[in-house]
Amino acid sequence: QVQLVESGGGLVQPGGSLTLSCTASGTIIRIYFMEWYRQAPGKQRELVATITTSLGSTHYQDSVKGRFTISRDNAKSTVYLQMNSLKPEDTAVYYCHFAFTGAESWGQGIQVTVSS
Repeated sequence: QVQLVESGGGLVQPGGSLTLSCTASGTIIRIYFMEWYRQAPGKQRELVATITTSLGSTHYQDSVKGRFTISRDNAKSTVYLQMNSLKPEDTAVYYCHFAFTGAESWGQGIQVTVSS
């Protein structure tokens, strides 16, 4: 069983930056892609960014393009989300999601609050 542990969340002022990390532990055969989702109060969970482990191809939600950067360290089974120019509307619980061979895992979620 694979567990994902997130870190790096917190409170930041508008215009500030945060970097989230998510590391997988357990028996890992192969990770196909890594993703970050977020869920704001009263809203559905939405996909923020995706990165493939093989080529490092990335995809972003339109609202974060140019501000967020997803990256990965395959050797450490870790994905990062560098968030710059944060806005109040980025406030949400952020979840990492990994797709493995025949399985998937979710992190427990980490709070990001953008407020002055």
